[in-house]
Amino acid sequence: MATQETVDHKYVYDFAEGNRDLKDLLGGKGANLAEMTNLGLPVPPGFTITTEACKAYLATGEEPAGLAGQIEAHLESLERGMGRRLGDPDDPLLVSVRSGAKFSMPGMMETVLNVGLNDRSVVGLAARAGGNERFAWDSYRRLIQMFGKTVCEVPGEEFEHVLDEAKRARGTTDDLDLDADDLHGLVDAYKKIFLKHTGRDFPQSPREQLDLAIRAVFESWNAERAVLYRRQERIPADLGTAVNVVAMVFGNLGPDSGTGVAFTRDPASGAQGIYGDYLANAQGEDVVAGIRNTVPLQELESIDKRSYDELLGIMARLEGHYRDLCDIEFTIERGKLWMLQTRVGKRTAAAAFVIAGQLVDEGLIDLDEALHRVNGAQLAQLMFPRFRLDHGFEPVAKGVGASPGAASGKVVFTSARAVELAGEGEAVILVRRETNPDDLDGMIAARGILTSRGGKTSHAAVVARGMGKTCVSGADEIDVNVPARRLTVAGQSVSEGDVISIDGTTGKVYLGEVPVMPSEVVRYFEGTLDPAEADDALVKAVHRIMTHADATRRLTVRANADTGADAARARRFGAQGIGLCRTEHMFLGDRRELVERLILARTDTDRSDALAALLPLQRDDFVAIFREMDGLPVTVRLIDPPLHEFLPPLEQLAVDFAVAQERGEDVAKEEALLAAVRRMHEENPMLGLRGVRLGLVIPGLFAMQVRAIAEAAVRVTREGASACPEIMVPLVGAVQELETVRAEAEKIIAEVVGDSGVEVLIGTMIEVPRAALTAGQIAEAAEFFSFGTNDLTQMGWGFSRDDVEGAFFWRYLELGIFGISPFESIDRDGVGRLVRIAAEEGRAARPGLKLGVCGEHGGDPESVHFFHSVGLDYVSCSPFRVPVARLEAGRAAVETAGSDSR
Repeated sequence: MATQETVDHKYVYDFAEGNRDLKDLLGGKGANLAEMTNLGLPVPPGFTITTEACKAYLATGEEPAGLAGQIEAHLESLERGMGRRLGDPDDPLLVSVRSGAKFSMPGMMETVLNVGLNDRSVVGLAARAGGNERFAWDSYRRLIQMFGKTVCEVPGEEFEHVLDEAKRARGTTDDLDLDADDLHGLVDAYKKIFLKHTGRDFPQSPREQLDLAIRAVFESWNAERAVLYRRQERIPADLGTAVNVVAMVFGNLGPDSGTGVAFTRDPASGAQGIYGDYLANAQGEDVVAGIRNTVPLQELESIDKRSYDELLGIMARLEGHYRDLCDIEFTIERGKLWMLQTRVGKRTAAAAFVIAGQLVDEGLIDLDEALHRVNGAQLAQLMFPRFRLDHGFEPVAKGVGASPGAASGKVVFTSARAVELAGEGEAVILVRRETNPDDLDGMIAARGILTSRGGKTSHAAVVARGMGKTCVSGADEIDVNVPARRLTVAGQSVSEGDVISIDGTTGKVYLGEVPVMPSEVVRYFEGTLDPAEADDALVKAVHRIMTHADATRRLTVRANADTGADAARARRFGAQGIGLCRTEHMFLGDRRELVERLILARTDTDRSDALAALLPLQRDDFVAIFREMDGLPVTVRLIDPPLHEFLPPLEQLAVDFAVAQERGEDVAKEEALLAAVRRMHEENPMLGLRGVRLGLVIPGLFAMQVRAIAEAAVRVTREGASACPEIMVPLVGAVQELETVRAEAEKIIAEVVGDSGVEVLIGTMIEVPRAALTAGQIAEAAEFFSFGTNDLTQMGWGFSRDDVEGAFFWRYLELGIFGISPFESIDRDGVGRLVRIAAEEGRAARPGLKLGVCGEHGGDPESVHFFHSVGLDYVSCSPFRVPVARLEAGRAAVETAGSDSR
């Protein structure tokens, strides 16, 4: 039985009761409708059912006690204010029922328009519209179609098929050419489809329509596409959606009515101006779905100048109020402008940086806020290549550049095929007339999206921008034939599997694979493009924000680099040292033979000879790196992988030996090699003889590497540069291991360094859980810790990375066990706790202990914020991700400062 507290819980808010700060409770749409209402803007009246009501419904399958009564009370208030009753036969009030989560999820949940229409009220609606029967029957057929698909899961294609048949009978492709009789006939046909699939007549009770629509919106929170979108965008699954019930205003009343979407700046480039789409005599879903091609918003000035001028004034007011790019939906009903929604608009990566800089110049935000509004994922997108068009490529079509980027791939016409081919490693371009929310999994799988209908505000454009996918929409020169799996353009036929290229900046479409060239942003980071001389506003904006990030951040950023060339590139990208130099990479290629000699050595002399041959090669490697990193620290990890990785596979070697033996060949060398490989063979080599264990078992191996490092440092120092080596001992699990290696290393360093002034630090990699839990002991023998989060994740979870990612991670992600792979972003609760324990206990034992991370987590934006919070000194990542880590380190510092000030 419900308690009185449950019954009295407030689940419904009038728009006048909310504000934009209540997004957790009212969702983004409801909070912003309330904000616009409070600003005195023309918003149709309505109310919002809270996310708490949704969560309660989803938890029990029933509406929470008290909700029905609150909806009834707010509906009666709405009816009094409008002077009409829901579904009244003579003068009906109609409402829309719209979803609205805290975070924007465009098209992923449900909306139902024209709720309240039935066989009787459609006549009253026509009378209220001055006898406009076409409008009334058009509104009714839309309700049956949306209600059937959304609430009762009637296949939408059946409605579309009947609509297409009606247009063909009229000899037209435009909905507007259908008259009242045609639409009346569509209503009858739609009701038969509804009956066939549901076993009942279309509900005639307006209140039943409303209640069922509200429940459908609640349930759409857990729809497959919504779950997939949340996973893609890392939106928590427990937020729920609010439901907004809004008095209908009609854009489909005739040529003096219409609907549109506007942006206060260009969401693709960030350029200032008037951007958006308008569609006369239409309802909102026509614009977003891309079913009819829109006209640019500027043309509204010649269609309805009064509404246009009012809209521009509201756009300026909203942008000043929100201090950001605003995305606005509006309807004009017989010359009266109504605001249906506003939100901080989704934008491309380029637009994010450009707009942030513009708003600083306009005094709306400061540089800290500008830094907060961009992120590392966006910066990474800007570093992708772009098309190189000096090879004679000519476009065959041009649409709207809806989401920038350069993408080439095989044409596919269905979402399922996109997923299938992408799963086989193929690059694909998803081609559709227009996309809908059910295409989401294909959009995620594709390299790019091309549609023949729609504009910058269509479903394809909005979702692609949010995901950072290249998209061209509204390329109406292209005839897309999905059943035949073929498109036709410029007199040429392109079949599924043929390759095309799309440019999401210019909107141009090319046949074949167009070559690419480095982005301007990469040229800037590499130092070949001076931002002061760049024509591109984007480069200037990136430079400005990166300069502030570097000035603000506490974390330093190093790179993982194994060669002099890698080190040089890392330094150009802004690396402040090398956090991981993997020496095992130096044993590959031509040096394998020397490694084999080391492994096969039967005597101390043989082993010493092999190590002596490797020493000068290693030394030259380190000399090249130290020269490039003059004055910056270089952390060199002593050899880590098991030596069997440098030898042929056991099975292949055994076969080759047997064949050679059968032929009577001399197999002495092969026999010795086979015996060595068998001797070293391990069932689980990642937990076997590697890292510090290898250095303790193979006499002289680590000693050779330490000598090479020290000699290289001395040579570079005597050349006039400054070498700052840090020797890192891998896979330590007990302090005694480190103490043993350190004792030998210190003797060699003292012998080699002498009075050269070179200082060599000795530390360890924390990658074994036991090392993290005994960090206080290990710190007594270590001058630095570097967290190897790849291995720490493997051992902490008990995963073999090479096996599990393809075997079952997909299922874990599907079930929500992972929000994201723990190898991609740090597992804060488990592996992250090990990092925190080791950092705290290590510094407690040695206050000056230097702390860093050198796994690829060091370049993951979310992980960088965690490492900042733990108090690490630096992160290290691949050279290409250094700018991303620099930016995120600055953002982490700004967010921490903001939190502290609050």
